[in-house]
Amino acid sequence: LIRAGNTQVLVAATVEEKIPAFLRGRGGGWVTAEYGMLPGSVTERAPRNKVSGRSMEIQRLIGRSLRAVIDLSLLGERTITLDCDVLDADGGTRTAAITAAWVALREACDRLRAAGLLAVDPILDTVSAISVGRVDGELLLDLCQEEDNRAEVDCNIVATGAGKLVEVQGTAEH
Repeated sequence: LIRAGNTQVLVAATVEEKIPAFLRGRGGGWVTAEYGMLPGSVTERAPRNKVSGRSMEIQRLIGRSLRAVIDLSLLGERTITLDCDVLDADGGTRTAAITAAWVALREACDRLRAAGLLAVDPILDTVSAISVGRVDGELLLDLCQEEDNRAEVDCNIVATGAGKLVEVQGTAEH
């Protein structure tokens, strides 16, 4: 569970001893994510189990962010799925989900190693994300919803512990 201001995201990792068809026979694994907002997480009820275009884009971002810091060839033919459920949304849900998903991935890999299912730690680095924006001429980190709605410019930054950029998403209203 991650809390950033009033935003809360619960992330669970599931390990399955199978991989997507496009990876079969290559000897590596896969890390993916699912993202959704629970019905009461926003002011106006979000439909349950509806994968919107926004949700699809966010879950792809989460998956790419995690795959940037793991050696899939060391994972074996297994999939780790990170389920990211937004409990309360007040801005920055995708960045909070990425940060919490890395923690869940770390714990899943630690459990696999403790069980003797991984000989070597496949995680290469940490990964985290933050939003940054300019609101009323002032630069702010980790924008809440009200700040995000008023931002002249806002950007999501995903980076590794070594300082490498994984992804930068930015928009400007003015």
